[in-house]
Amino acid sequence: MTFPRSIQTSDAPPAAGHYSQAIVYKGLVFVSAQLPVAPGRPGIVEGGAASQTKQAMANLLAILLEAGSGPAQLLKVTVYMANIAYWDEINAAYANTMGTYKPARAMIPTGGALHLGALVAIDGIAGLPET
Repeated sequence: MTFPRSIQTSDAPPAAGHYSQAIVYKGLVFVSAQLPVAPGRPGIVEGGAASQTKQAMANLLAILLEAGSGPAQLLKVTVYMANIAYWDEINAAYANTMGTYKPARAMIPTGGALHLGALVAIDGIAGLPET
């Protein structure tokens, strides 16, 4: 029987509630929503939606690497944004991070600030490389 495995890395902020940074199960990695908080630092990173997107993606990718996956194995990404007005800025920063690879993605405006006043939060599902 396969059991879920919890992922924890100090290269991303620790879970702030009763959840794991990610769970690995049957060849998939489910990464919890990542806020734009730099590891070891309090609060949201300075700057606007672009810098927040870069940090949230850096956290997500660090967790994927700890799980044995990576950006090329991302299957689905969900981007939560405080306001649809940030779409272009978030999209550009996301594209800069991801390069030419384009996993499935949803961008969901929340109609207001996210936890800690963040403008963006990002979660994802990735596969594990075949061994």
